[in-house]
Amino acid sequence: MSNPLDQVIKGFDRTLRTLSGNYASERPNPAQDIVEPDMDETSRAHAAGLMRVNHCGEICAQALYEGQALTARSTSAETALLRAADEERDHLRWCRERLDELNAQPSLLDPLFYAAAFAMGAVTGLAGDRVSLGFVEATEDQVVRHLDKHIEQLPPEDQRSKAILNKMRNEEAEHGANALALGGNKFPAPIKQAMSVVAKVMTTTTYRI
Repeated sequence: MSNPLDQVIKGFDRTLRTLSGNYASERPNPAQDIVEPDMDETSRAHAAGLMRVNHCGEICAQALYEGQALTARSTSAETALLRAADEERDHLRWCRERLDELNAQPSLLDPLFYAAAFAMGAVTGLAGDRVSLGFVEATEDQVVRHLDKHIEQLPPEDQRSKAILNKMRNEEAEHGANALALGGNKFPAPIKQAMSVVAKVMTTTTYRI
């Protein structure tokens, strides 16, 4: 395991970068070769609302992985969690770029949801790596379902947003599968249903705020 103080300092730096938008993607934006569509104001506002939700979701993903990595019991779990966070950081940047293109702002509630997700991640990490990794799979299962809905709900002409969400959807599914492969406990359906209720609060509020 890395030095605890170094972990805290690096984690604090990543937190500031995440919430301030001061980060860069390591990979090309999946929408980079797709022409910006003409959309009416209603469609543009709807696309912006959906992408604001997804941006907040990626803010939460960063917080969750940071919290879990901070309290991980093994080096292998910590490494896997931070590797997934790196991919999620690309997702975060792509969503922020799309919001900028749609002349929309991130959610004002991002710091609140970041803090809640970080605390949840730290608690699951303290419960042990098998629980922590199982929580990753349960979370990613919810995210995949959520992204499937958003892909369907996007205005048909907004292929740029759709390309980003499709790429994110595939990688989120991989993160969940990898978490189980590393020994995560699969959560029962009632717990996943309870998690979906919490997720509904985030998606409903950040669509507009």
